[in-house]
Amino acid sequence: MPKFAANLSFLYNELPFLDRFEAAAKDGFKAVEYLFPYEWPEADLAARLRDNDLQQVLFNAPPGDWDGGERGIACLPGREADFRAGIHKALGYAKALSCPRIHVMAGLVPEGIERDTLQPTYIANLHWAAVEAAKQGTGLLIEPINTRDIPRFFLNRQDHAHEIIDAVGALNLQVQMDLYHCQIVEGDVAMKLRKYLPTGRVGHLQIASVPERNEPDQGELNYAYLFALIDELSANGGWDGWLGCEYRPRTTAHEGLGWKTSMKVVR
Repeated sequence: MPKFAANLSFLYNELPFLDRFEAAAKDGFKAVEYLFPYEWPEADLAARLRDNDLQQVLFNAPPGDWDGGERGIACLPGREADFRAGIHKALGYAKALSCPRIHVMAGLVPEGIERDTLQPTYIANLHWAAVEAAKQGTGLLIEPINTRDIPRFFLNRQDHAHEIIDAVGALNLQVQMDLYHCQIVEGDVAMKLRKYLPTGRVGHLQIASVPERNEPDQGELNYAYLFALIDELSANGGWDGWLGCEYRPRTTAHEGLGWKTSMKVVR
């Protein structure tokens, strides 16, 4: 079965954030991801990882003014200085936490602006960030996100994300393929896994049910089938990454982990 990472921004929300590491480890997770680390000192997070024998596999770069509604600034002309400062901050955390990759959120298309006019800024910012990240061996990810959850988000489709990867031309820039977002925007998830995982350009997967974004045991997607497909692609050298559990538990994270048993998930 694939390797699963607990998303601590979504799971174990009944606990203070720093206590979620231990809860995830007790439930058998070997890796964690979450949205942002910047509220906590690097040393405190590193200690939680070390004490619970966990790997940090992903977090997001600073997204701009999150509380004010920003969802990334990579595509926004005039925000280049803020973007660069955020990337340097993220790289410092990645080094301290031995985290191999950072998700760079694209941002929202401003009202009255054509999406295509933002693409040159997006590509230029990603190229600069990839060069900086490569200096310390860190990978960067871009993620297509559906516009039902985040209206006006710049990047929505898998094919667009891969076009951006081509345009940037950096080996350490990959796609974060969230199967929940993919199903909502374009569907045909199994065929997209077959198409994109063997390219080596998908650095991370995430899962949740559709449409509720709960545990992956109900809804439109047959995750037992998709996990078997990911295993098939892995056996052929098409995938060796983590699947982030970025879903909202129906009750608690611990009580909702029955899907791992029912699908014979052992990792």
